[in-house]
This record gives sequence, structure tokens and C-alpha cells, in this order.
Amino acid sequence: MTHKNAVAVTGLGVRCGAGASVGALWENLLTSRSAARMHAFDAEGTVVVPACPMPEFTPEGYLTAKEARRTDRSVQLAVCAATDAVADAGGLHVPAGRRAVVTGTGYGGVISQESGVGQPDVLYIPRIMPNAGAHWVSAKHGATGPTLTLSTACASGSHAVGEAMLLIRDGRADVVVAGGHESPMTATTALAFGRSGAMVTKCDDPARALRPFDADRQGFLLAEAAAFLVLERLDHARHRGARIYATLTGYGCTSDAHHLTAPHPEGTGARACMEQALADAGTPADAVTHINAHGTGTALNDVAEARALNALFGPAAVPVTACKSVTGHSLGAAGALEAVIIALSLHEGIVPPTANTTRLDPQCDLDVVTARPRKLPAGPAISNSFAFGGHNSCLVFDTPRP
Repeated sequence: MTHKNAVAVTGLGVRCGAGASVGALWENLLTSRSAARMHAFDAEGTVVVPACPMPEFTPEGYLTAKEARRTDRSVQLAVCAATDAVADAGGLHVPAGRRAVVTGTGYGGVISQESGVGQPDVLYIPRIMPNAGAHWVSAKHGATGPTLTLSTACASGSHAVGEAMLLIRDGRADVVVAGGHESPMTATTALAFGRSGAMVTKCDDPARALRPFDADRQGFLLAEAAAFLVLERLDHARHRGARIYATLTGYGCTSDAHHLTAPHPEGTGARACMEQALADAGTPADAVTHINAHGTGTALNDVAEARALNALFGPAAVPVTACKSVTGHSLGAAGALEAVIIALSLHEGIVPPTANTTRLDPQCDLDVVTARPRKLPAGPAISNSFAFGGHNSCLVFDTPRP
């Protein structure tokens, strides 16, 4: 039976290093083809580290030349991905006042921030505003309902999708374009994350550098991305005969209240977040078929998440996949990108493998899907996002039911 508060996912759009389209991303995930390469973060080539940039990106056809000059790269990615999601849904099909937009970003226009230091022009503020992505998406698609921006570090995109679902449930919108966007590809950002010890800075093989839950993991790889979903009232989607990738049935939102950059070592906040999301969905833990983990490949986060999963589901009880080994970590966009991936997994009935994980850390007693895709039974699945600041977000998706 479909949960009474379920919301339909009818459109998907992405722009990321692992794929300039949903189809390309899906193929690269299934074949474990990583987007990672050595990337120069400055024109002088003095900061070169493994990363997952979007190659040869241009917003041509989505923004005019004048609009492109007025927008940061992260916003350009957002407009392209959101527009693709709307097209994939076949349009928005409701009056402008019943359309909403919710975006998530951790940093806003960081490229414009750094390039404009000391010599800001008249467009500096419009380019760096964190809410610029929400403005441009709403303006492009005539959404005059609620237009919101959330910034909760690496949980931003997931929180945006969850809050979008609540707008529909609360009757404040019928259709919401929701997602995350981030382009943090600057030398300062790379140096800062590298010096924190959370990011891989040196390796012989970039494509194998990010290793979630692996005993030999060394950290994450910085990535840029935008990912958007079109969410709509389930009855509305069915009435118009829309293709429904999945239903969004539950949302959890908690705080570790523990440390600015380190998760609670036992994953207590993460576990509470998953429990909240499952309760919201009306789904028992033993019904979950698959977990798309936050899985950053960092020492602290992987163990904390594994402990949270084991405490809630039992050791190695549910298949787990971690897609950042292919996509890299796109910070504020990551949760939305992984929401797209889990919707695809449910729609296609298979789970992508976790690339590069070959020697599971004994502290991470999980059933990690590796080597090849795995068939996925119909049923609910979870997408996790856990961020700096102790921000936790969990989304529960399900296979569409009559």
C-alpha cells in the first residue's frame, strides 16, 4: 500500500563529473567508472590534486551570454540540471503560484567570491549569494510559490529534497523543483580541505583514490555537481499519467550537537535521523532493501555511519552502496545527487556497486555492494547525508505502488 503522505518523483536532472546527463551518470555508476583525475585548481598549476570536475561544461542553450556573466558556475550547473529535470517530468503542469523551488548549497558562489576579492564589480553580490540558484531556477520555470535555499554543508541537497516534500504535504505547493548545487573548485578550497586531512591530495591512481568503508581509505575527492528532482503530489502525477521513478515517503532531520567537523563516534545522531525518517514513512527497519550511504571514505565518518547502521539494522543486514567513489564529494550537492541515484536504483531494480572498496574495514561490518551491480527487490530504500556541523538528513524512497 502506498503511504498516505507519499510524494512522486517524476523528473531527474544532473550535471557532474561522472555524467552530464542522468543516463551517462547511471552508466558510469554501473560500470564503476570514476570521474576522478588530477585537476589544477589554479591557473599557475601550483595546486594540483585528484578531483572530480565537470569537464567542458557550458551553460549555452540554458542561459544567455548575458545571464551567464551574471551567474556563478554553481548556479549555471543548477539551472542546467533543474531544467533537464523539468523537461524529464514533461513540464510542471500547475499554476505558477503552486510551483515551488528548494535548493541546497554549502558554499554558494565560491568561485565568484574568490575571483572578486579586492576588485568586486556591480554583479559581485548577485553572483555570490547562496540563494542565487533558487532565484534563477524559479525565474526560468515561472515558480512563484515558496522559493527557499538551505545551507547545511554536505546535507544541504538532501535537506532541500526533504523540505520540498514537506511543502507538498502541507499543501503549500503541488510541484517542487528541488535539489543541490556546488562548484567549490578553487585553490583555497582544495588547500583547506587538504590541510584538514579529510581530502586525498596525493595518489598514483585518482580513479581508485576514494574508497568508502575500505581499510585503506584516505579521504574524499572534491567534486562539483548539480542534481535536481521534480516532486509532485502523487495523485496529481497519476492523474496526468506521469512516469514515476519512485515515491518519497519519509524524511529525517537531526543534529549531533557534538563537534563542528567530527561526527558523534557512535553515530547516535545519524541513527536518530534514520529512525525519524523511517517513522515518518511508516516503514519498519526490517523492510528496508537498500541504503545509499553518505560514505565519504574518511576515517571518522565511515566508522560512525557504519556503527549507526549496525545499531539500527544489525551487522551486514542491508545492502549498502556508496556512490562518491565514482562521483566524488560534491558537498552541498551530494545529497541531491544521491537522491537521484536512489530513485534510479528503485526504478531500474538494481543497485550500483561501490567502486574501489576491496578490503572492508573491520570496524565497518556492512554488506557493501562491490564489484558488480546487485538486483534490488521492490521496497523502501534510504539515502543518508551527514555533514560538518553535525547536520544529519535521511530520505526514505519507495517503489511506486498501485
